[in-house]
Amino acid sequence: GRVEVPRSVTAVLGQDVVLPCRYRAQEREQVVQVTWLKRGPGAVPAEVAVLNPQHGEHVQEPFAGRVLRHGHGDLEDGAILLRN
Repeated sequence: GRVEVPRSVTAVLGQDVVLPCRYRAQEREQVVQVTWLKRGPGAVPAEVAVLNPQHGEHVQEPFAGRVLRHGHGDLEDGAILLRN
C-alpha cells in the first residue's frame, strides 16, 4: 500500500485546519494504528496522537483539546483536525 498526504497544507493562524492522511491498502491489508508525529528543526519528532480502533485515541498532553480525529470509519482515513 501507500500513504497519500498533500505536499503542503495551508493554515490560518487562529483557525482550525485538517491534516489529511490516507492509506491506500493493498489486498488483505488492514490499518491497525495511525501515529501522528510533529517534526521540528533539529529535534527528535514528538508524538502528537495515536489513533487505534481497539484502544481508542490518545493525544499527548501538549496537544490535548487541540487534536481530534477527522476521518471516519476505518483507519485508512487517518486525518486529524488541529484546532486553533
